[in-house]
Amino acid sequence: MNLKVKNISNIGGVVKAPPSKSYSHRAIILASLAKGTSKLYDMLYSEDTLASINVCRTLGAQITKKDDCLEVIGTGGKLHNSSENPIDLANSGTTLRLMTSVASLSDNDVILTGDESLQTRPMDLLINSINYLGIDAKSLKDNGKAPILIKPGYVGGETNISGSVSSQYISSILISSPLSDKGVTLFVLPEFKSRPYVDMTLDIMKKFGCHVFKGFYIKHDDCIKEHKSCRIDEFKVKKQEYKSCDYTVEGDFSSASYLLACIAINGGHAKVLNLFKKSKQGDKVILEILEKMGACIEIYDDYVEISSDGKLKGIDINLSNAPDLLITVAVLAAMAEGTTNITGVKHARVKETDRIDTTCRQLEKLNCQLEEFEDGMSITGGVSGGIVDSCGDHRLAMAFSLIGLKHDIEIVNGEVFDVSFPNFIESMAEIGFELELV
Repeated sequence: MNLKVKNISNIGGVVKAPPSKSYSHRAIILASLAKGTSKLYDMLYSEDTLASINVCRTLGAQITKKDDCLEVIGTGGKLHNSSENPIDLANSGTTLRLMTSVASLSDNDVILTGDESLQTRPMDLLINSINYLGIDAKSLKDNGKAPILIKPGYVGGETNISGSVSSQYISSILISSPLSDKGVTLFVLPEFKSRPYVDMTLDIMKKFGCHVFKGFYIKHDDCIKEHKSCRIDEFKVKKQEYKSCDYTVEGDFSSASYLLACIAINGGHAKVLNLFKKSKQGDKVILEILEKMGACIEIYDDYVEISSDGKLKGIDINLSNAPDLLITVAVLAAMAEGTTNITGVKHARVKETDRIDTTCRQLEKLNCQLEEFEDGMSITGGVSGGIVDSCGDHRLAMAFSLIGLKHDIEIVNGEVFDVSFPNFIESMAEIGFELELV
C-alpha cells in the first residue's frame, strides 16, 4: 500500500509520544529471564516487539496481554525451546541480536531466523565474540547471517567486540552475561558508536536487579592507525539473578522525532508528552538538532514543547550515537535553507536497509542536491514532489511523509511503519497532519 497525505489543518496541539521500542524489547526479554511475575506498563506493541514476545514465549516465559499491562511470568533464567522449527523473528534485527546470546541459556538447541531482509544482517562479529564465552553458535549458511543455530551452554569468561558496527551486539552479551556460569568481562574496542543504547541496557538491567561494573582504560599503541592511543571500554558482570518488577516504558525519542519534525517543518506549536528530561536515549539529541535548525524547544520533566515558524537552516551534525535519526534529519535538511552535513553514521548501512544509500537515492527522485559519503551525506535544501519507495524501511516511510507538508509526496510500500510505530497515522492526525494508505 502507498502512504499519502489526506489533509493538513491547524498543525499543532498535544500528543503523546509512543513507547520506546528499545526499552520495550529489553523489558520483555529481562522480565522473561527474571524470577517471578513482572508487569510491564505502557508497552509498545509493534511488529518488532511482538517478535520479542513470540521468541520469549517459545523459550518458556508466560506472557499475557492484560487491559493495562503486559504480564510476564519469568523463567528464572531456565529456558526451554518448545518449537521443533526455527523461530521466526520476522524483520526484527533487535530481537535477533539480543536473543542470540540469550538463546544459549536454553537447555536444548535454538534456531533463530527471520524474513529475507533479516537474513542479510551481519551477525559474524557477535557470533565470534560469544564463542569465546563458551557459547556454541553458528550461521547455518556459513555466511555470518541468520539462520543462527545456538546450542545449550554459556560458560562465561573474557571476550571483546568492536563497538563500530552495532551496539546491539554489546547489549546482547551484557543482558545474557549475569546468567552465565562464571560471569563475563567484555572489552569493547574502538570506535564505540551508539553508546547511549548500551547505557539504556545497563539502566534497565539495574531495574531488574542486575548490576554491571563499567570502566575504561587508554591503550597507547597503534590500535587505531590514525591515533597514537585509544580508549578500551570494559564491562564486568558477575553471576547474578534477574528479579521481577513492575516497569513503565518511557516515550520514544526516535518515533517522536516525526511529530517534532512535523511542527518544525510546517510551523506551529505542540506539546509532546511522555518524553523524559533524564532519559538515557541517544535520540534525545533530536531536540538539540531542531533547536540548532531554528525551532524553539522547551524541555520539562516529562514532556517537551516545540514552536517553529517553519524556517529551518542547515547545520553540521554527527549522528554516531543516534543513527536512527538519520532519515529524519536528512528530510529536515532537504526542507531547510542551506546545506546540512551529516557524519558518523557508517553503521547505518547495516540497518533494515543501507540507510545512507536508500535515503540518498529516494531524495534524488525528488530533485534534491546531495553528496553521499561512506559515513554520511551532505544535503542542500530544496526538494520537489514525487513518488518514492520505502524500500521496506519503516523509518524512511515515516520521515519522507513529512515532505507532504509542502509538496505532493507518495511513498510506495508505506505501510511498513507498523514495525516501530503502529499508531503513526493516528498520532500524526492528532497534530493536524492526516495521512492515509491507498
